[in-house]
Amino acid sequence: MKVRKYMVGTAVLLGCSGAAFADALTAVNYGGATGDAQTQAWVKPFAAKSGIAADAIEYTGDQAKVKAMVDAKNVTWDVLEVESADVGRGCQDGLYERLDWSKIPNKDDLMPGSVTPCAAGEYVWSEVLAYNPTLTKSLEPHGWKDFWDVKKFPGKRGMKKEARYNLEYALMADGVPPQDVYKALGTASGITRAFAKLDELKPYIQWWDAGAQPPQFLAAGDVVMSTAYNGRIDAAQRAGNKNLAISWDQSIYDLDFFVIPKGSKNKDAAQKYIAYTLTPEAQVAFAQHIPYGPTNKVALKLLDANTLGNLPNAPKNAKNAIPDSVDFWTDHGDGLEQRFAAWAAK
Repeated sequence: MKVRKYMVGTAVLLGCSGAAFADALTAVNYGGATGDAQTQAWVKPFAAKSGIAADAIEYTGDQAKVKAMVDAKNVTWDVLEVESADVGRGCQDGLYERLDWSKIPNKDDLMPGSVTPCAAGEYVWSEVLAYNPTLTKSLEPHGWKDFWDVKKFPGKRGMKKEARYNLEYALMADGVPPQDVYKALGTASGITRAFAKLDELKPYIQWWDAGAQPPQFLAAGDVVMSTAYNGRIDAAQRAGNKNLAISWDQSIYDLDFFVIPKGSKNKDAAQKYIAYTLTPEAQVAFAQHIPYGPTNKVALKLLDANTLGNLPNAPKNAKNAIPDSVDFWTDHGDGLEQRFAAWAAK
């Protein structure tokens, strides 16, 4: 999840005295509702069951700070939450320890893409089409063609100010089948086609940067529809905002990962923590706190129907969804983001 605009400097110490703090496992996450869910579902139970003191802190997702720690050989973090885009680069650049998968007994139960040399997939999240039903007059938009249809659904559209995912949405709105999106984006003509489609919608776009903004824009009536993180919409709904809904059609899902920063003083404890979070029981507990899906396939079978129905990797929600292509954005992301920034500034 990209919650990089938020930074909280507090730490929650769990089950350890001041003398033991130096040896406590430090688990670092993106904060917000996701961080709260990790604390309740993983950090506190792990500390209680293992006897290993643990604390949870929040960060912005900036890997430069991780690199500075590693280069200075002064690593104070033990388990770190990172995005899929950071996994390959960080492992290649020596920022992360290689995981000992022999110490993670649930390896064979994990979904494809969860097992990498340096990272373990912790949960599945999705960027979705969210809308305000009162503003769409109870009509439900289905996919990005409807998102682009300002005649059928008059009003502004919220979109994150970056190329990633917006180019995919533009191609799907222009009729490219979801399964062919990255093939099309791999060509110059496909990229031109995506930007041309974005040109059509540009006068109606209200940009967002932080994950908390789409539900705010929708609730205030500033936009009729918006791209949004599914967990942010759910959190707003749980807080009592009933004028929010999700269309899962053509959503894009991705994984967030756990890594161990190179030089962690608690590497063994970090391995144990990661193994704990990947157990079916721990994965179920997390999904019950926030609607991000388990990477452990056994956990999916243990969830009640109501919880499962709100997850990105529930069968009905994933039916018309596509996985984010980490390889594509690793290879082409810098150039496309520069082009997008120039386009957005015009």
